[in-house]
This record gives sequence, C-alpha cells and structure tokens, in this order.
Amino acid sequence: MDSATEFERLRPAMFGLAYRLLGSAAEAEDAVQDAYPKWAGAERESIGSPRAWLAKVVTNLCLNRLTSARAQRERYVGPWLPEPVLTSTDVLGPLETAEQRESVSLAMLVLLEQLSPVERAVFVLKEAFAYSHREIAGILDVSEVNSRQLHSRARKALDRSDERRVSNPRQHEKLVESFLSAARDGDLPALESLLTADVTAWSDGGGKVTAARRPVHGAAKVARLYAGMFAGADQVSIEILEVNGGPAVVATAGDLLFGILGFEVVDGRIRGLRAVANPDKLTFLSGQLSRSGWLAGS
Repeated sequence: MDSATEFERLRPAMFGLAYRLLGSAAEAEDAVQDAYPKWAGAERESIGSPRAWLAKVVTNLCLNRLTSARAQRERYVGPWLPEPVLTSTDVLGPLETAEQRESVSLAMLVLLEQLSPVERAVFVLKEAFAYSHREIAGILDVSEVNSRQLHSRARKALDRSDERRVSNPRQHEKLVESFLSAARDGDLPALESLLTADVTAWSDGGGKVTAARRPVHGAAKVARLYAGMFAGADQVSIEILEVNGGPAVVATAGDLLFGILGFEVVDGRIRGLRAVANPDKLTFLSGQLSRSGWLAGS
C-alpha cells in the first residue's frame, strides 16, 4: 500500500482524534492536513505502526492549537459550543459503543474544555481510542506512570457517574420526537414533562445571529423558550438526524442550514439542550448535508 493510500485509510480515525481534542471540525481538518507532509516525508522503515505514528503527529499538532484556542474562547460572545458533525457515517471513526458515542457528544466535548490540553489528550486517547498507557506515553513523550496519573486526574474532573444512565438510541430518538411534537404544538405541560427540573439550555450564536447569551435554567423557562421558537418556524424544514452520536433537530430552509439542537438525556428525560446557530460553526455540517442530499439544491 502506498503512503497516500495508507494515509487516506487512517484519515477518519485521525480526524476523529483531532475533532475530539479541538471541538472544531474545521481545525481538525487543518490538523490532519498538516500531518500529511510529515507523513509523506518520513522514512517508511522508521514507522513501526502507522496508526500510532500519525496519532502522535496529529495529537501534537492539536496540543499546539489548543493553547491559542483557549484564549479565543475566553473572548467568545455568549456560550461556546463545539461545531456539530453529522455522524451517520464513519467520519469520526467507529461509533459502535455507548462510550464511543458519548466521547463525541456536545455535552462531553464541552466538559473536555475543563481539562488541560495534555489531560484532554490522555483522556481521549484512552477512552475513545483504547490506547494503552504505554502507547500514550510514547505518543505524548511522558512516562507510563505520568500517563496513568493524567488519566486519573481527568476522570475525576469529568466524573458524571450519576449522569451516565442514558437511554438506548431508539428511546433517545423517541424522546426527541416527543419534544419536537410538543414544541410545535405549543404544549407546555407536555414539554415540561420531558425535561428534568434542573434542565439547562445553551445557545451558541457567536454574536453573529440572534441567540440567548446566557444559559436558560429550569423546566418552565426552557419549555417556554422552545415552544415560542418552534411556533414561528413554519417556513423552516425540521428533521431529526444523527449529530455527534445522537439524535438532533436540524433546521434548514432551501440550501441554508439555520442550526441544530442537540439533547443530553439522563434517566429518560432531557437534562441539557445545546443549540448551535453560529453560521461559522455550521459550515462543515452544511457540507455534509449537501453531499447527503438533505439540503435543497444540493
């Protein structure tokens, strides 16, 4: 297998790694593309495992980007949310287990922002890609003991043991369908019954489109927010598609993607809603929808 073909074979896994580390599809694409010249110029004999070799290159490229990304996010207008990605294909690598799906959820990607760059790298490599601590030590140039310590620290920081009881995919989808139906009907009691008492809704407009600049808390307020929003959406096409490993509401009109709404489900009820409407963050998903035929005129 020639080097270009081998790189393309590993591209989905490398893009999935970069995306989990950066929370940005555009930056992940750039990181993977920047890895190619290094790959093409490397001596094949010096590469024992192409997968591990590229993981090291991509991870280090992402670590360099994370420092500047944090500074930018501190100046971000309103809540920052990751760029959504359509995951009905293997664009982020296999999503066969609940753990793999959770690792690309909007909720988890936001939580990962709490970690230091190197803690995030260890956590993603271990939890999402099942690298051993020996392999991670080689990728990050740390000791195996240090890798274990970083992983333990990350696990403690992200401990959501009381919030991992997520319904199975079909139950999750039925819950989203019920939410959408109640919101369209303006049925506030039905909407509230689908939400936890402490539900929170975040909206990411990036200061470029109208969106709440502060999170909205509580079942009554969140129900009113979305009942009002869907009541005025007659000219918008609404679909439920798999985004970031779970069912999400996708709003389009013609060839324009307006935004997506992702759901965090705990114990069979909606605990978090994350809406991404910043047009800059919808470019990658819009391209995916165009290629899949979901956008009119595509």
